[in-house]
Parts: sequence; C-alpha cells; structure tokens
Amino acid sequence: MNKKSRLTLIVASACSLALALSACGGSDGASGSDKSSGASGTSSDAVISVFGSEPAKPLIPSDTTEVGGGNPLDMMFSGLVRFDSKGKVHNEVAKEIKPNADMTQFTVTLKPGWKFTDGSPVTASSFTKAWSWGANVNNGQLGSSFYGVIKGFDALQQKDAPADAQLEGLKVVDDKTFTVDLAAPSSTFTTQLGMDYFAPLPESFFKDPKAFGEKPVSDGPYKFKSWEHNKSVKLVRNPDYQGITKVRNGGIEFRAYTDPTAAYADVQSGNLDVLDTIPSSAIKTFRSDDQVQALNVSGPVFQNFTIPSYMKHFGQDQEGKLRRQAISMAIDRQQVLDKVLGKTGTVPTDFSAPTIPGYSRDLKGSDVLKYNPKKAKELWAQADRIAPWGADDVFKMAYNSDGGHKEIYDALANSIKNSLGIKAEGNPQPTFNEFRNNVSGRKFTDSAFRSGWQPDYPSLENYLQPIYSTAAADGNGSNDGDYKNPKFDELLKKGTEAKSSTEANKFFQQAEEVLMQDLPVVPLYNANSKGVAAKNVHGFAFTWKSTPDYAALSK
Repeated sequence: MNKKSRLTLIVASACSLALALSACGGSDGASGSDKSSGASGTSSDAVISVFGSEPAKPLIPSDTTEVGGGNPLDMMFSGLVRFDSKGKVHNEVAKEIKPNADMTQFTVTLKPGWKFTDGSPVTASSFTKAWSWGANVNNGQLGSSFYGVIKGFDALQQKDAPADAQLEGLKVVDDKTFTVDLAAPSSTFTTQLGMDYFAPLPESFFKDPKAFGEKPVSDGPYKFKSWEHNKSVKLVRNPDYQGITKVRNGGIEFRAYTDPTAAYADVQSGNLDVLDTIPSSAIKTFRSDDQVQALNVSGPVFQNFTIPSYMKHFGQDQEGKLRRQAISMAIDRQQVLDKVLGKTGTVPTDFSAPTIPGYSRDLKGSDVLKYNPKKAKELWAQADRIAPWGADDVFKMAYNSDGGHKEIYDALANSIKNSLGIKAEGNPQPTFNEFRNNVSGRKFTDSAFRSGWQPDYPSLENYLQPIYSTAAADGNGSNDGDYKNPKFDELLKKGTEAKSSTEANKFFQQAEEVLMQDLPVVPLYNANSKGVAAKNVHGFAFTWKSTPDYAALSK
C-alpha cells in the first residue's frame, strides 16, 4: 500500500478470495443499497482537511509505495475491483471477471460509460497499457513486482526490453473486453486487482508521464485539484463517478506535516479535521482528551525495522542470522507498548496482523519474538566468535523525525543496549520523504531502518510477497533490505498457486517460519488503528486498511 512499502499502516476478508467477483455482491456498509456517489449521495460540500505527508514520488499508481502518495491515489483511482470500508471486494470498473478452470486465465468485461476526469473513456487498453508500462524495466517503477504474476513479466524486466513492449499475457478483445494470462495459477489474483498498481491510465499519461505525475487524470471517487509541494495535495469530489463508494464531502485536503504534534494541536483547535498519527506526547492522553474525537481499535498494521542484507555483520550468513535473532530477543516489546505507546498495539507472533485471515500465534521458531535477554546475549557471543563486534561499533536504527518515532526508537535502543551490552541508538532523518529516499537509494549501509506494512489487499500473501520475495528486491518492489531466500520464494509460490485459501495459508505460514530463522526485519508490534478528529466532524472511522474512511467524512 508497502503499500507501504506503504509504510505505515483488515477487519474482514475479501469475499474469501473470490474467483468470479460477480458473486461477491453487496455494497459498502455505509452506502446501503445505493451504489452511486454523485451529488445525490453527498451530505456535505465541505472540504475535509486530513493529516498527510509529502509524497515521495510523482503521483503515478505503479510508482507509489508509501502512504504520502498512496492515500490520495486510493481516493483518485478506481480499478477493476474496489474494497469497501470493511475489506470486502466489489466489482468497480469491471462488469465481470471470469477465470478459467485452473485460474491461469481471466476474461475481464468492463462496465459501459466509465470515463476519466478529462472526459476520455476507460477502455480495455487503459488497463493493458498501464500495467505493461508499470512492468517495463525501462520505466523503473517501484511497484513493478506486483505485475510479476502476469505472463511475460520476466521479458519486460530484461535490460534490452523495448520501451513500448506490452505484457505477453494481456490481450485486448475489444474496447470493453480483455484477457489476462498468468505465469502461474493464482488464487488471489482477483483480490490483488483492488490495488492501485492495477489502476487504468488515460492516453494522456503515455504522452507525458512526468507531467501526469504532477497533475494526474483519474477515474475514481475524487479528482485532482492541486499539489503544492511540502504543503498539500487537494482533491475534489468527482461528479461523474458511479462506483460503490458513497462520497459525503466536497473534497479532501491532504496536508503535509513534518510534526504530528503540531497536527494534533490543529485538531484540538479545529484547524485540522482528521489526524491518524498520534504524537508520542499525546499517546497516553488522547483517548480522554475532551477537545477531540478519539478512536483506538484493532488494526492491520505491522510495524518493524529492517536490517538490510548489505549491512556489515548482518549479512545472510550464520553471523548475520545469530545477530538478527539476538537483536530481536533483546527487545522488551511489551514494555515499549505499555510505557511508550500507551497500550495502542499488541506484541506480534508472526509477520502479519491478528485481523488478517491466516494470522498465526504458534509458528515454529517464533520464540525469537519473545523478550529473552539471556538467550540474546548467548547468540551475540556466538556471532562474535565468527566475526567480533568492535568496541566502537554502534547498532543504529534510522527513522523519520516528522512521524513521532523518537521515543519509540530511544526505548528500543535502550533495551538492546541493556540486554546485549553494546552501543545502540536511533538514527533520526528530518522528514519522511528524505528518509524514504535514503531507503530507496540503499544509503543506510551502516544502519537498520524503520519499516512497516499497511496492506494493499486483505490476504496473508500481501504481507509476504511485496516485502521479502526475491522479485521485489533490488529496487523492484518493497524488499528494501534486499533479502533473498529461494526456499522462501518456493513456499510463497506454492501458496499463491494453491486451490483454496486454507491450503494457501498453510504454505504462507511455512514461508513465515523461514523468515523467523532469517529475520530480514525485526517485528516490533501490531499497531492499533488510532486517531483523532475535530469535534464538528461526522463519520470518523477507520477502514479495513487502517486509513480514515475519507469518503464518509463530513462536517
């Protein structure tokens, strides 16, 4: 959302990995049976101001893997399917998505009359050209690995691939019909189509992608109004939108804050409508603050920090494994949750979240997530016998200062220092944008770095493939630590090709057990969905992916 990765931040699963989405039916709980969201579905023309951050990249669906750009894109674009606020899948631009018997080919039929905000029609080629462009190595898209399931992806990843090459697995039948041939069977493909990466793009995009990234043309509930860098991204309601989302306001203004403390004060004074990042100074008091509306509920966000494979002493060898396990067992997670985070999360037991189908509390090897300073010190000593940790060496953890993370990483550093008897400290970066650019540029060669995952679709697979697969390493996805393990990849593949969600989750859990040994990231906690809204705001709630239900807000 990886993406987020869509860094952070599922309540209900998506129609049980539906094969033919025409069978999913239903509507958003807030919408009743009304599927429209034009003027008749709007209760307020007010523009809602919400907390945001400066997008790290241009506003292009296939290149956005963080929430600063991801949240506006979610509101601007509609794909073949759309998740409602509870995580259920509904056909959106698609009239029907029909699989063959072995789930290797899908025939897509589009609804008539759907158009982009520039008035041009949404056609079959709007999808096939967009996906092919995102998958093409020449375009260097961060989300390219998501197209890996489609036949012909590997050919488009070759350095000599033509700039205008199209994915072999995509075939346009007519303006309203196309087929998708997969490289291998996928039980989750129709659910994956709800991600922004699979949004359509208008012809104007291909003429000038750079200009489009600054002023996108979309087809979703909202349309672009303006982007004042380092200040705000403004959206207005799209009057031509006829999808499942019921829009109850006139627009959304995503304001870029460098300090959530200032944002919290703005909510208290009524100068900001919604904040979904509670500053550490308010984490213990926001629920009793009578100046705001407060929410603190279970959520899908998995918070961790990445130890990159290219960091000295932490490679994918025996020394690296021992040190990673030692660092993990040196952290008193419950104390951090109680003392710093005001009990707004839970200690993890796997690499996903308790609200996700397939979450496990008894994975083999999960003891590495339990606080055990004695064992941690033993493992560290074993690693020292392979290659000594120097007296001047420091274990550093980078984070963005504008996200309210200082107190958390100070506590983590103290726990590691006290348990292992080594130097440990936070490594603050001024802004989220600068922090993410350093991560993407592989500049943290001597430091671990803050990471986390806000799911793109409600499946255990989405917590694994984008973050740890070999295909998502080396800048091709959200595997920012460049972790690579063929055994993990093979188990992931078996899960994806499984015939049922139950069978798939068994393989995904086995893949997680490989991660427990290698620890490419150190799991910290599962964050609750928490935030505050101004007193005059109506409809304040969180969606399945832990974002405010922006369309439902009014005042």
